[in-house]
Amino acid sequence: MAHIQEGQEKEVVVPSEKATVGSPHQAGNGNMLPEDREVGAEAAHTAKVERVYKKLDRRIIPAFWVLYFLCSAIRSSVGLAQTMNTRQGHNLRQELNLTPRQVSTGLALFYVCYVIFDLPANLIMTRLSPHVWMSRIVLGVGIVGSCMAAMKAAWSFYLLRLLLGIVIAGLWPGMAYYLTLFYPPSRTGKRIGLYFTAAQVSAAVVGLVSAGFQKMDGLGGLVGFQWMFLLYGLVAIVLGVILLWWLPDRPLPPGETRSRTGWKKWIPQSPPALKGEDAVTHYHDLTRVYRRRKWTWKDFMNVLMDWRLWPLVIMYFGVVGVGIGVQNYGTVIISATNPRLTGIQLSLLFAPIWIMDLIAILLVTPLSDRFHRHRALFFSVPVCIQIAGLLVTTYAGSLQRPWARYGGLLIVGFGLGPTVPICMTWTNEIFQHRHGEVGVAAASALVSGLGNLGSILTTYALYEGWATDAKAGPRKYRRSNLVMVGILCASILASIVMTVLLRVFDRRPGAKQMSSGSSTSEAEGVMVDAAARRELQERGFGRLWWSRRR
Repeated sequence: MAHIQEGQEKEVVVPSEKATVGSPHQAGNGNMLPEDREVGAEAAHTAKVERVYKKLDRRIIPAFWVLYFLCSAIRSSVGLAQTMNTRQGHNLRQELNLTPRQVSTGLALFYVCYVIFDLPANLIMTRLSPHVWMSRIVLGVGIVGSCMAAMKAAWSFYLLRLLLGIVIAGLWPGMAYYLTLFYPPSRTGKRIGLYFTAAQVSAAVVGLVSAGFQKMDGLGGLVGFQWMFLLYGLVAIVLGVILLWWLPDRPLPPGETRSRTGWKKWIPQSPPALKGEDAVTHYHDLTRVYRRRKWTWKDFMNVLMDWRLWPLVIMYFGVVGVGIGVQNYGTVIISATNPRLTGIQLSLLFAPIWIMDLIAILLVTPLSDRFHRHRALFFSVPVCIQIAGLLVTTYAGSLQRPWARYGGLLIVGFGLGPTVPICMTWTNEIFQHRHGEVGVAAASALVSGLGNLGSILTTYALYEGWATDAKAGPRKYRRSNLVMVGILCASILASIVMTVLLRVFDRRPGAKQMSSGSSTSEAEGVMVDAAARRELQERGFGRLWWSRRR
């Protein structure tokens, strides 16, 4: 792993003393002062840096989007399989002779393995070639997904869900970690939001396409959901191989070459993400924010002991639990509000929930980057929207007038959108400055892994897993919905506590950034060099209008 050295010491500039272009402070001969020339050079350099990151976006974000789309499709299709071809007796339960409790157990087993293996998988990724590790995950998901077409009994359902949880562990936090190899923290939020839209598009498309798979029921001796798992799995296997050439390996300092000894000589070498002057520009822009070094177990323990980790876990616990609950039981909830709907109709009604989710991501995550000092606000407002949607789904309408309850699910979908990417972005932002590479890898894995205990709660203990709550009638799933409201309230409370504690401990007089590569020191009231001023202006370090300094 490359050791990135700390940048040279910069000249301190007091913001109030800087000159502006076109001001009266000009020399008598008509030439601009050095400050004016610096502003012009800085503008040109800013445009150059932006072009470099756009090149990285074109190389990385589409690959991430496609891989996350397929992995999400395979992971979540089991929810749709519960209602596909029900009238023909070919849904997941009927084909495998499963009870509701067995279905909820199989769903939960996936998240048990995910929680256990998320952290080790992400730490391994920091020691190996990240693009090879991402390819390994997608290949594994594709193989297990294809095998799910051969499930015949409860034991095979349990086994494959366990294996899927093992092979996919580290995917979501690994993607967040991978981004930090190429982008400074203030640039990651929008990009996480961009590829996270793949999960929403996947849920919507899978819902629509499952209607077509139901038309294939009986073709070649396979039922509809078996065709679904088989084809998604085969496409993922092909993609896993392509990613070895598509995704770039971790960037190196200019002039340094990559070692091709041992097992690495058998792995295809992907082209570098940037070359020549672009690579030099990217290297200097990234290293002025933080420096990356080889981590030790002492560094890892420092991450575990950091109190900032645990409010983030609680925040993630609530929103991901609700998201997975809706993803796995969305069609079941819709069916409970309107039992007259067919399997194809349920699949078609499932898709708009995730279209609403997608719209919210595209609207909110760029704003959360621009005003990133207010992550808690951009997190909590959507969570309140989720709570409102769940209450509408629980209490509005009736079995004779079910569409109001369906409207509540659309509101939940809109509220879900930005919460997970904002939570993961805030994690990277906090831990990258304080703990470097291991901080991002460990914290993102712990937040994702432990937070997915919420997924275990909603898949195993709620809805079909709560026998008395799943009884037919006007109150069906009411208590499950209210439990989800409760965990969302805990997420809001955790975000408020996090914000207050950060203000108390990280912004007290004399406090400084803990990263040796930090380019700003807000507590000292100064900014360091033009690069830091550019980040202040371009990357959202300014404040919202009601809290700007005057």
